[in-house]
Amino acid sequence: MTTSGVLVVGEARVTVLGVRHHGPGSARAVRAELERLRPDAILIEGPPEADALVRLAPGLDPPVALLAHVPGAPSRAAFWPFAGFSPEWQAILYGVSAGVPVRFCDLPAAHTLAEDPRGDEDQPPDARPADPIGTLAAAAGYDDPERWWEDVVEHRPGPTAEAPAHGPAPWFEVIAEAMATVREGHVPDERKARREAYMRRTVRAALKQGHTRVAVVCGAWHVPALAGPQPSAAADNALLRGLPKVKVELTWVPWTYGRLASWSGYGAGVTSPGWYHHLFTVPDHPVERWLAEAAGVLRDEGLAVSSAHVIESVRLAESLAALRGRPLAGLSEVTEAARAVLCEGDDLAVELIQRRLVVGDRLGHVPDGVPMVPLQRDLRDQQRRLRLRPEALDRELDLDLRKPLDLERSHLLHRLRLLEVGWGTPGQARGKGTFRETWTLRWRPEHDLALIEHAALGTTVAAAATRRAADRAGGGSAALAELTALVEHCLLADLPDALPAVLAALSARAALDTDVTHLMAALPAMVRAHRYGDVRGTPAEGLAVIVRSMLDRIRIGLPVAVTGLDDDAAADLLKHIDAVHAAVALLTEHVDQADQAEHAGHAEPVERPEGGRERERWLATLRGLSDRQDLHGLIEGRLTRILLDCGELDDAGDRMSRAMSRGQAPARAASWVEGFLSGGGLLLVHDPRLLSLVDGWLTGLSGDQFTDVLPLLRRTFGAFAAPERRSIGERLRSAGRERDRDDAHDLDDHRAAGAVATVLSIIGRTPARTTEGER
Repeated sequence: MTTSGVLVVGEARVTVLGVRHHGPGSARAVRAELERLRPDAILIEGPPEADALVRLAPGLDPPVALLAHVPGAPSRAAFWPFAGFSPEWQAILYGVSAGVPVRFCDLPAAHTLAEDPRGDEDQPPDARPADPIGTLAAAAGYDDPERWWEDVVEHRPGPTAEAPAHGPAPWFEVIAEAMATVREGHVPDERKARREAYMRRTVRAALKQGHTRVAVVCGAWHVPALAGPQPSAAADNALLRGLPKVKVELTWVPWTYGRLASWSGYGAGVTSPGWYHHLFTVPDHPVERWLAEAAGVLRDEGLAVSSAHVIESVRLAESLAALRGRPLAGLSEVTEAARAVLCEGDDLAVELIQRRLVVGDRLGHVPDGVPMVPLQRDLRDQQRRLRLRPEALDRELDLDLRKPLDLERSHLLHRLRLLEVGWGTPGQARGKGTFRETWTLRWRPEHDLALIEHAALGTTVAAAATRRAADRAGGGSAALAELTALVEHCLLADLPDALPAVLAALSARAALDTDVTHLMAALPAMVRAHRYGDVRGTPAEGLAVIVRSMLDRIRIGLPVAVTGLDDDAAADLLKHIDAVHAAVALLTEHVDQADQAEHAGHAEPVERPEGGRERERWLATLRGLSDRQDLHGLIEGRLTRILLDCGELDDAGDRMSRAMSRGQAPARAASWVEGFLSGGGLLLVHDPRLLSLVDGWLTGLSGDQFTDVLPLLRRTFGAFAAPERRSIGERLRSAGRERDRDDAHDLDDHRAAGAVATVLSIIGRTPARTTEGER
């Protein structure tokens, strides 16, 4: 037993290779050392339940991750990510290719996922082990642990698989001795102690099975616990006795470099996976090749970067490394060189290199032979059929729903959203048309976990989404707005089998809900859903009856809802009124279009609400409210504007005059103006009388009154588009000039002559003699 990372037990030797997770230098060193050692068994830090999955590794395209989850408890899951430059991954590939048994030796996932998910978060800071890399870096005089590791391991030329060393790799011995020093006197917490106890148990089991050349690949921190003085097997067994246990399932899933950069779990993430991938795959001239790739990225964005820029940036990076005493330019040096030369100090260009190269957009791939739940396999088949390839970076997707392929893509993305698989994020609709959708697609590793979570709902995405929608509707706790949104989702996702249950729940909830604002909040989604039922070719029977019922209840309850409102309540209700008014207009437009289609012979007659009649009833309700004397000014002004725009009023000017008369408080008058003008300022441009009324009211306010209403006025006029504000200003300026001309006709020239002469003498000018015509 030594302190050099080698444990000798009789005729057997256990070589513990301490590594930095996801380190390219460590990965190359491990592969070369395994070639030299020729072990007959390899143990790797990771969950032993994944031993059967090791044989699949050569067919995977990293980055990938082992996913362990508890069936029925999706919150209890864990990932073990691997990149091509991870030492553990290279050890797996070597073992499979050489026919050497490869096993994982960490604490089983069945135990770790049975523990309190808060884990180490509740432990006091002094119970955590120190950062070994940070400790060694500080001892060497480095303020950056990443830079120290790069200098000591990543950038040091060492043996390769093609040219292995004749003796042990020196840095494995150095790391083992350094970790023994760092851990001296350290007592691990209970969880860490159990992990290392299980690692030792796995080593003992391998030796008991007759293996005499065992290689262990683990984090450098664990080397002293496995190769140094050890407790007895009985002590380790006692520590592991009675651990909680749950049933777990494991599989391989794709991973991303972006997720690897932000990962903080097993094998703490690295901030520059793209850089490390470059170091691992480009062992010769890495700096020159890296800066050439950076120049290519900038050229792709239309930036002028020449070969001379690349040459100068390489020289600068090498000079910086020499000044700092580094064996090779690291990421900080090449980044500074790229910033100064390639990017010419432009931080946006540097950020582009950071995103494209330093982190990278690589997404791993898992072939069909890897164990998957039927839901995952169905999604993969549909992705292939619909030509929607998962990607790690954002991808914009425009869909024309009149095309069968795009319509199927839309159905799939909406179904996945029901299953909480946010692969696609819908964009802002362009205009009022419903034939187009925009999506932003980005695949994340967690989506596989969500699919596994919902695997019990069905074997296909459509079946699982249908069951999920029915379960959400049947719970009895869904709010009215949630149910109406669910109806809309079912239509967008083309789930006709889910609609009966959802519509039944919606009808029952709408009949019991007495809050008119809840009905108003839910109506727009119902009207959109009714529209989608025809436009997207999805039948939506029953929606018309529910829409008509909700509108009737809104019309009945609205007169009570507008009573006794303060400013905040009035503003909130106004949003609902506008939304319902827009929904009624959409409903009317939809029915008119359907009528035209029927007359043209393009559609079969269907039962639907009488859109024109619903509009008349809605406007009649608003007309009755607008005549009340107890309305909040904001509500009254907005109702006046709505009725005016709909051609239902011919006395809007008189109503404005009353609202801004001297008998009204300035604050209420300002609220009325805010409500009246919330639909836009073009009305003031085209109606001189209304503009004159507002202008006269404003100029008639006292200084204190104007100060009081100024915030409301700024909010009102600030919401206008710039061309509207400019046109209003021009109208007022023209009106002012006309008033000035009218006033000029009433001017007494003889009485004004003395005042003019006095002013001119004050400013040092001599009065000019003018003729009567010039005056």
